[in-house]
Amino acid sequence: MTRLSVNINKVATIRNARGGNNPDVLRVAQDCERFGAQGITVHPRPDQRHIRYQDVRDLRPLLTTEFNIEGNPISEFIALVLENRPTQVTLVPDGHDQITSNHGWDTRTHLNFLTDVTARFHDAGIRVSIFVGADEAMVDYAARAGADRVELYTEPYAAAYAAGREAAIAPFLRAAKAAQAYGLGLNAGHDLSLENLAFFHQQIPWTDEVSIGHALICDALYLGLEETIRRYLEQLKTTSPLPLEGEGGY
Repeated sequence: MTRLSVNINKVATIRNARGGNNPDVLRVAQDCERFGAQGITVHPRPDQRHIRYQDVRDLRPLLTTEFNIEGNPISEFIALVLENRPTQVTLVPDGHDQITSNHGWDTRTHLNFLTDVTARFHDAGIRVSIFVGADEAMVDYAARAGADRVELYTEPYAAAYAAGREAAIAPFLRAAKAAQAYGLGLNAGHDLSLENLAFFHQQIPWTDEVSIGHALICDALYLGLEETIRRYLEQLKTTSPLPLEGEGGY
């Protein structure tokens, strides 16, 4: 079963726009769990423009599902993760001035660094996922770094989906099969939505987890949070790959 982890960064963005505690990030996270989400994702950045480091500390004792903390493993981030010991840490190569994540790691170039960071988290009993593009070589070097999983950066898939979903999914399917071959678990995230999630999952049903925030929170403005989570979970019910156009199967 592919798990749905809800990224609640956008909820914190709305809260921070006015100060105070409305909406209540902690309550929203608990509601997501109550409505069926199997995990909560947060991505604290150094400027704390959405999720704050204190939010991570406050969430840790409240959550009953998987807790995934993602971010650039600078020293402050590493210390925060080791302090709170989530189920999973996802290593993302964010720059300080990025609006959102826009690329995966060059795991070959940063192999030694990622190996050292991964070992530190493993020593604390934390599962490590490395954020990569749909590139078999990057998956290979993530495995060499000791990662437990890779998370595929799916924005290119989402951007190309309307023009041709078969072409859009092709590099991701190759990367996902490479992850299988290297014995890695598989996560996916960035710009997955109710429009494109079902097809992604139909083609790569062995995906362990999808992390979805922006689209899900936008949908919740119209549908309500409970109904939105129900609809996203519906997209993840297909359990076997469907043949691509012109293929008879795998």
